[in-house]
This record gives sequence, structure tokens and C-alpha cells, in this order.
Amino acid sequence: MAVLRALRIAAIAVAFFVAFELSQAATLAREGTTIPGIHWGIGALALLFLVSALVTERTQGPEANVRKDLMWGLASGGIAIVLERL
Repeated sequence: MAVLRALRIAAIAVAFFVAFELSQAATLAREGTTIPGIHWGIGALALLFLVSALVTERTQGPEANVRKDLMWGLASGGIAIVLERL
């Protein structure tokens, strides 16, 4: 079960990262520049997802594993985006 959760978290994180990169590439191609400060926004969202994942992990049982994995995946993907841009 732990392996399934880890794979689900990794898949969500990678999907979030790839979707963001594709979005940025499309914006760059269309506008010639990306939105300034977008990484601060992604960082703030990653922090909110991280806090949500921690709280959900502590307060809800195994029936909420999919929601927990979603929060962990989005937090991990957001952190990866910010780290990639540094």
C-alpha cells in the first residue's frame, strides 16, 4: 500500500510540474515573456498544499489517502517548480 501511495504522489507531482512547464512554454511563445513573479505564487501555493497535506495526514484516516496523496503531490510538484527556477 505504501508503494502505491508513493507512486501516486510522484505521478501527481510530475504531472503538475509538466503541466506548469507546458503552460509557461505556451505563454512564452504567445506573449514573448512569462508572467513576472509567478514563482512566488507557485511557492505560496506549494506551502498551502504542504500545510494541507500535513493537517490531513494527522487528522484523517486511511479513507482519505487519495486526498492526502493529492495534497502531497501538489506540494511536491510546486516545490520542484520553485527549485527548478532557482
